[in-house]
Amino acid sequence: MANKDRLKVLFVSVEVAPFAKTGGLADVAGSLPKSLVSMGHDVRIAMPKFQQIKTDMKYVTDFPVTLNNRKETCIVREGEIAFKYNNENLSVPVYFLDNYHLYDREGIYCYYDDAERFAFLCKAALDMLPKIEFQPDIIHCNDWHTGPICMLLNEKYKQYPFYRNTKSIFTIHNLEYQGHFPKEVLWLFDVGEEVFTPEKVEFYGRFNFMKAGLVYADIINTVSETYAKEIKTPQYGEMLEGVLIKRSKDLYGIVNGIDYDVFNPSEDPRIVKNYDVNSIELKKENKYALQKEMGLPVKDVPVIGLISRLSSQKGLNLIMDEIDEIMKNDIQFVLLGQGDEYYETGFRKIQEKYPKKMGVYIGFNAPLAQRIYAGSDLFLMPSRFEPCGLGQLFSLRYGTIPIVRATGGLAETVFDVEKYGEKGNGFTYTEFSSKEMLNTINRALKFYNTKPEEWKKLVRRAMSIDNSWDRSARKYLELYRKLVGIK
Repeated sequence: MANKDRLKVLFVSVEVAPFAKTGGLADVAGSLPKSLVSMGHDVRIAMPKFQQIKTDMKYVTDFPVTLNNRKETCIVREGEIAFKYNNENLSVPVYFLDNYHLYDREGIYCYYDDAERFAFLCKAALDMLPKIEFQPDIIHCNDWHTGPICMLLNEKYKQYPFYRNTKSIFTIHNLEYQGHFPKEVLWLFDVGEEVFTPEKVEFYGRFNFMKAGLVYADIINTVSETYAKEIKTPQYGEMLEGVLIKRSKDLYGIVNGIDYDVFNPSEDPRIVKNYDVNSIELKKENKYALQKEMGLPVKDVPVIGLISRLSSQKGLNLIMDEIDEIMKNDIQFVLLGQGDEYYETGFRKIQEKYPKKMGVYIGFNAPLAQRIYAGSDLFLMPSRFEPCGLGQLFSLRYGTIPIVRATGGLAETVFDVEKYGEKGNGFTYTEFSSKEMLNTINRALKFYNTKPEEWKKLVRRAMSIDNSWDRSARKYLELYRKLVGIK
């Protein structure tokens, strides 16, 4: 690659796999930079150094960060995400931004001072750059926590020559979570009241971190083309559709990929029996092991898996509405997730009612998630909306056939086998209703039970689809080049 075409990118995210993860943002932030580095670009990651992060890292520098006339020390330590590409050892440098007062706690979110914690991240990420002598062409910001970086870059930092040519891209992973805080948060960023207007960061009398990214970023993207269209409507726009319509020409959709090195059924150490597209009969051993682990009878019946944040977005109320009808089938149902107490309690009660058919694990358990992907026959995602969804991509990779509502990225990655035939890879429906979901589950079960040879073909086809990051990373590269004027 010619040096002039080699881009320098700082990727800023609160969550990055394998260091800190609560959802799909971490998978994207840990995988996309790897693909870009493998293409020859200089991509580095900045993230908070949370208490839970235990990895090899070295001290780089430290400096004060001002938060509303108070100085907090940022200690920068460098680690890496190491990986192999074409038998070559490569790595993504990761800068951990540490402050004991703000980050030395359990968990990642839901603290009273989250505005300060993520304002610190935004300012520290920018202040760090000249100190480590890294002058990025692009700062790639991810979700609401990083939105103010785009504001700071335009309102303050571009007055300094070091930052003058740096562009910003802001990725919406889920518009529902925006970071609304009182107006006083404005003073954390050392910007004047002129930015606190409806045209900029003000949102019904509050400072909105997400809106700061949407207004100030040079380019906005989200994680599927369908979701990019949906969020410009009142149904999905979360009261920001006006801003997004105004910036339509700068709004793009790129569906996520998954890391095929980490999520590989032929080598995955977290599952009981490895298998590939030529040995799908071994998949059943994972089913039997999963049944045993979840306290269910070990027998050859279709197993439906669900791994999810337990929230209203995920359409879980549809399952609870129809669970008695679902359980009339000779099936087993396995659920892994945590979230709203209403759903946690509700699914525990279902497990009590159907102890031989329902397995429930409330909490976060990454190894168990892999065993569910490998051990289930079907994977259910009845989401009210789904910006991209990674669960359906993981399940396809492991030959577990998705049943999804066709919204957001689900509509772009899952195609109904009874409509698309040899191009189909799952079962879909469009109306957000419990009856449509139930009908689609029943269609899938009928296909499984009455067409065993067709089912095997479907599993092999699902496992053969390329949902790796290669294609999606190239689309991000196109956006980057567009930003910096490289054709």
